[in-house]
Amino acid sequence: MSKEDKQLKRTPLYDYYQRNGIKVTDFGSWALPIQYTSIKEEHKAVREQVGLFDVSHMGEIEVSGEKATPWLNRLITNDLTTIENNQALYTMVTNEHGGIMDDIIIFKYNDERYLLTPNASNTGKIYTWLIKYQCDAVTITDVSLETGLIAVQGPYAKEVVAQVFGEAVKDIKPYHFTTETESETFDKALISRTGYTGEDGYECYVKWDQTEELWKTFLDVGEAYGIKECGLGSRDTLRLEAGMPLYGQDLSENVTPLEAGLRFAVKWDKPEPFIGQEALERQKESGTTYLSRGFELLDKGIARPGYPVLNADGEEIGEVTSGTQSPTFGKSIGFMRIFKDAGKLGEIVYVQVRKKQIPAKLTKKNVLGQK
Repeated sequence: MSKEDKQLKRTPLYDYYQRNGIKVTDFGSWALPIQYTSIKEEHKAVREQVGLFDVSHMGEIEVSGEKATPWLNRLITNDLTTIENNQALYTMVTNEHGGIMDDIIIFKYNDERYLLTPNASNTGKIYTWLIKYQCDAVTITDVSLETGLIAVQGPYAKEVVAQVFGEAVKDIKPYHFTTETESETFDKALISRTGYTGEDGYECYVKWDQTEELWKTFLDVGEAYGIKECGLGSRDTLRLEAGMPLYGQDLSENVTPLEAGLRFAVKWDKPEPFIGQEALERQKESGTTYLSRGFELLDKGIARPGYPVLNADGEEIGEVTSGTQSPTFGKSIGFMRIFKDAGKLGEIVYVQVRKKQIPAKLTKKNVLGQK
């Protein structure tokens, strides 16, 4: 164990990594693997077979109480009253200026009980934000260090998860979940039809001390389906191909949902306006200065976050927020934040990659949907 590892937070699989000689790295102060074998191999497994991810670094915050629904609805951009019990909702938490504090998924048990899953680096910030606005009729509990989370993603994910938690999990609809599983080994598990890869899949929330056993069980039953352990590297290439943003790169408190292309998760006509709604309504009226676009490089190279984006006259018009080599399509893709008037689909811009300006075509973000 290195000195650096000792300073990092550990998921319930950390000892497993140590015993099996799996190298971990610093990801938002958590010790997690970039890869187990190779990023391309793990990426391909998820696209064609099934992959297994340790995402126990993600946060889990429970909100309960008789006023949980109206109270929580004022703190998010989406609308909890539009979903039913055992359904999940993608939403954002915005500050008073409309900046994105985090993008999260909320699981609705019922009108008086919810589970929020903030990004790992934002768990403390979101918990503090909830406490700031807490009322007497609402209880807020951070259960992150009691909860392990394993994602099973890919075309055969349903077969693997069904062998552990019962055939009924195949009937879970996308963005829905169940806590009624047939497994006696893993009690009180929450199984959701969600993921961050663009493929069908499940996310399995279990007790912290049951996580390693579940990981090994998935590996055993998944062997017949070509299951692969997958790290942060393939998670990034997969989500980029699927057009999914990453907080800290594509999203931040300096970016609004309108600039990020996430208007679908903003509901303007809720009974009570959400925090930041007034600022976003002003921006909707006046128009945004920036927008987020997908791109593909038209020459060799990889555009990394922070690389400047230029127009044909050599003027800087924005920057790359995410970039990678797409294993599926064999080309360099990514997202960029640029001036709105320079962002028409199909237009050519230039990315400053070291000393070279590489032409890039502006595209929709989800390249999987452009097959």
